[in-house]
Amino acid sequence: MQNEKELHETLFYQNENNINHARYEDELNFYAAVKKGDIETVKRLMTPLESKEGLGQLSNKPINNLRYHFIITTALITRFCAEGGLPFETAYTLSDIYIRQVDKCASEESITRLHQDMIMDFTSRMNKIRPGEAGPQIKLAMKYIHENIYNQFHEEEIADYAGLTPSYLSTLFKKETGETLKNFILREKVEEAKNLLRFSDQSYIDISISLNFSSHSHFIATFKKFSGMTPKDYRVKYYGKKWDGE
Repeated sequence: MQNEKELHETLFYQNENNINHARYEDELNFYAAVKKGDIETVKRLMTPLESKEGLGQLSNKPINNLRYHFIITTALITRFCAEGGLPFETAYTLSDIYIRQVDKCASEESITRLHQDMIMDFTSRMNKIRPGEAGPQIKLAMKYIHENIYNQFHEEEIADYAGLTPSYLSTLFKKETGETLKNFILREKVEEAKNLLRFSDQSYIDISISLNFSSHSHFIATFKKFSGMTPKDYRVKYYGKKWDGE
């Protein structure tokens, strides 16, 4: 076969120099922790790209080698998180954004920093949507809300998706999550509004309308309730900044 000679030569070299890829079990544990939103475990298992530990050689140019490994890690994390409940379009669009950013990085250090930012961004998002000990029906309700965050919610539709009656959904949701269904929906809309304020140029009114708040004043009051600041103050403070684990 065409690559057989290079394969055996590379395996021999790696064996002689004690060069090994990361163990498959360790990689699975890391990606599973990201999928669960387990921030502490991710911090413990995450290997900085700069360490070169467990990395295969994908390019003879060190910066390209890191860039390619970054792209592979981002692609795998994206799929794990989409499988874990992060809305499909959010996961893949976020992946596109980070890959465009790494393409602009001019140093190994900047790729390493972006690598850490990317991992913690996905992990933090998963941490916020993980329903903890909630049962399968409440998980379905949450999934429906996340995937339809720009729509106007009707309790009957959410209940039907989860296979429950509206009254039982409300009771069970409060029991398993500790908050009301209405409060959860508003909190999730505020989280999405934060992303728009931080990473888009949409006006406050447009964001309010797109997220189906009943009025602009209702949007401002709700945003302040959950974030402690107005949408305007939030944008001034965070616009264009990378994810910082907030």
